[in-house]
Amino acid sequence: MHDLITSINRLKKERQAIILAHNYEPPEIQDIADITGDSLGLSVDAARLDNPVIVFCGVRFMAESAAILAPEKKVILPRLECGCGLADMADAKALRKMRQEKPEAAVVTYVNSSADVKAESDICCTSGNAVNVVRSIPAEQEIIFVPDRNLGAYVVEQTGRRITLWDGACPIHDAILATDILKAKRAHPEALLIVHPECRPEVTKLADGVCSTGDMFDFVLQSSAKEFIVATEEGMLYPLRKAHPERIFYPVAPNAMICPDMKMISLQDIHNALSNQRPIITVEKEVADRARLALERMLAVPRN
Repeated sequence: MHDLITSINRLKKERQAIILAHNYEPPEIQDIADITGDSLGLSVDAARLDNPVIVFCGVRFMAESAAILAPEKKVILPRLECGCGLADMADAKALRKMRQEKPEAAVVTYVNSSADVKAESDICCTSGNAVNVVRSIPAEQEIIFVPDRNLGAYVVEQTGRRITLWDGACPIHDAILATDILKAKRAHPEALLIVHPECRPEVTKLADGVCSTGDMFDFVLQSSAKEFIVATEEGMLYPLRKAHPERIFYPVAPNAMICPDMKMISLQDIHNALSNQRPIITVEKEVADRARLALERMLAVPRN
């Protein structure tokens, strides 16, 4: 493995490339990455950095977002088959039909969606800023929220807005049940519970903190607690433990909350991607231009 890592670092320098890795990627992928983080944060990093080549270790919609925000750069996804069950639950044709049925509604689309769906949207959001994005829309205007019904339900709870929820959900987060949470709390009675807002409403109601992956770091930093139950994909435990070695982090159910797409990329895949400079992720210009507008509107909304 040492020789492979050495070769990756050599190729990265030769290609003037940078490696980005999502918080859910395997530890060895996070360790070799130049930047780790959440999906949109990484895409914004891709756009602001000078490197002409971006190796994006995540899933396809993330690499698409990077390609949309940085159209002049070469964005490489080491494994093209890295998809997202949530993103697959919405399609542009069905969204256009819903817009025709509710022509006055504003479409708010979670970044966990395809470029085609983003292009049909008025504004995008992340799990961390969804509440503020919805609050930025005139109070009297109805909203269509795509594609995650659980994140949408959390936004409804926080804002009281009239929102039509798309019937989609992350297969990993939606599988976490309140009974799983109660069992974990009984096993770790001193631990605080951090829950991703893609979880079911009955799960978020039990949380001490409802946080995006990026906000989980801040929640831990601001807390005096020593133990935390983390209700999200298990890959998140690695960067949390790395950032806070003095704290203890527990999964809701060991070896259960694992996204196979997020675990697909290997070090050899990264080496191949750098060596061959493919597979390259491209987005048709007309789609990219409309999707970029929805993303830029989101980025203009104050976080707090």
